Amino acid sequence: MKWRGRRSSRNISDRRSGSGSGGGRGGGLGGLGSILRGGRAAPQGRSRGRVTRRRGGIGLIGIVVLLVGMYFGLDLAPFLTAMQGGDGGGMVPAPREAGQSPAGPNTIDDETEEFVAVVLADTEEVWTAEFARHDAAYAEPTLVLFAGQVRSACGFASAASGPFYCPADRQIYLDTDFFRTLERQLGARGDFARAYVIAHEVAHHVQNLMGVMAETARARRGASAAEANAISVMVELQADCLAGLWAQRAERRFGSLEPGDIEEAMNAAAQIGDDALQRRSQGHVVPDSFTHGSSAQRQRWFAAGYRGAGIGACDTFSAERL
Repeated sequence: MKWRGRRSSRNISDRRSGSGSGGGRGGGLGGLGSILRGGRAAPQGRSRGRVTRRRGGIGLIGIVVLLVGMYFGLDLAPFLTAMQGGDGGGMVPAPREAGQSPAGPNTIDDETEEFVAVVLADTEEVWTAEFARHDAAYAEPTLVLFAGQVRSACGFASAASGPFYCPADRQIYLDTDFFRTLERQLGARGDFARAYVIAHEVAHHVQNLMGVMAETARARRGASAAEANAISVMVELQADCLAGLWAQRAERRFGSLEPGDIEEAMNAAAQIGDDALQRRSQGHVVPDSFTHGSSAQRQRWFAAGYRGAGIGACDTFSAERL
């Protein structure tokens, strides 16, 4: 990816020095392993609801609110917990005002932050133009860099959560050490694999602006764990598709993609599929517990966005096949 020397976003909040981090590295804040079991959202009660998909809109009946509104870009908790031993950390509720970013400009002081800022700037331009095509305004999100632990409007989280988007404060949270995990332990190498991760989280913000988050949250209320997981998979695969659409638009608009970049993103999608992560962490696969989709599904929907004509190509809720 050609990213050096290009415009960087001002919407970066760097909390890695400790301000707002909620503590240093080490012990967890609440035991995410007790909330997520093998990649499955914790049951929120029994349900008589059903999950359906139909053409022409979101066909969802029944729901569970997903972990105080936090949307994980990558469900790494089981894998990281097993790899690190013991409690992988997690999140607990925090006051809404705690998620606000500090006022004032941010200074980009390392290469990783520069890369993140350039990719975020590309997403801003692409989604501003895409929303304008539909006579809508795009509200840019803030991306928060943290080290070890962070406090958001959705709660406290540790690095074991993986990158995530919080709809309550419209901010993306990223522990940049995750990039090392992505490359060294998950085998997803290359700068465009990293760009894909950022684009996926920005896609959750796009979904939030389009009302997808609110509608699927209503659809989760009262659903069983398996039904809530099925809804989550549709949300996550749509985000993968929107990330693919961003890649297409970025290639056309900036000419920033290089040979092999799309392959890097596709490999990353394969390495972070629920089935791949479950095989790594527990040695077997439990499809009903999937919350993000299989490797094949994540690759398929990223490719659908990359080849698609627009946002309409990413309607996972009406698709006959995920």
